[in-house]
Amino acid sequence: MRTPMDNSQFSRNQDRLDNTGTDPLEPSLGSLPDPQVSESELENVNKTGTTTIGLTTDDGVVVATDMRASLGGRFVSSKDVQKVEQIHPNAVLTLVGSVGGAQSFIKYLRVEANLYETRRGETMSMQALSTLAGNFARGGPFFAIRPILAGVDEEGSHVYSLDPAGGVVRDDYTVTGSGMQVAYGTLEQYYEEGMSNEEAIEVAARAIQSATERDTGSGNGIFIAEVTEEDVDIHGHKDYDELL
Repeated sequence: MRTPMDNSQFSRNQDRLDNTGTDPLEPSLGSLPDPQVSESELENVNKTGTTTIGLTTDDGVVVATDMRASLGGRFVSSKDVQKVEQIHPNAVLTLVGSVGGAQSFIKYLRVEANLYETRRGETMSMQALSTLAGNFARGGPFFAIRPILAGVDEEGSHVYSLDPAGGVVRDDYTVTGSGMQVAYGTLEQYYEEGMSNEEAIEVAARAIQSATERDTGSGNGIFIAEVTEEDVDIHGHKDYDELL
């Protein structure tokens, strides 16, 4: 084999590979974006003040959110935001915090879940998906987000709340967002174990409606996501009477 000439392009490449200590044929890990955004600039990004709710049922899970987005919490920038997205054949995630950060979080989570299942040839459990989501929340540049992850797997129905530090807490029902205190009061009164999805939708709608009466960051209607072993169904409503 020829010895590369000093300072040639080939010799420089070889030096770089020798110094990494890794096999160039091995798959490399991608990097997350590193946005350069100041605190003052964050005041002008679209945010969801939000009330988001996740409930476990005998049929699966029900997730409910309001539809309002605002600029810095001072101006309503949109009245028709879908704050719950499907990220897996049997799982959904809510958008809470900066809209851009939440959308990026969902995009990366979808991609990694697909890669996991492709590499392993098996369905990703909710435990694995929640761990992945917590790792992303802790290490990624997604600003202040506090979503709800909800889904169904072979072990049953699961609802998790995630905090910006990567904490993952599983519960029978949970609420995140600026209207959580009001919504929790309603859930404590009406939630019962063993409810059907239909019954849980009514309870969740009551809680969202109560929160929008007092929380300026929440309002303008409700999105409902129903998750079962078969599929995910997401639908929006401007009139709460359609659900109550």
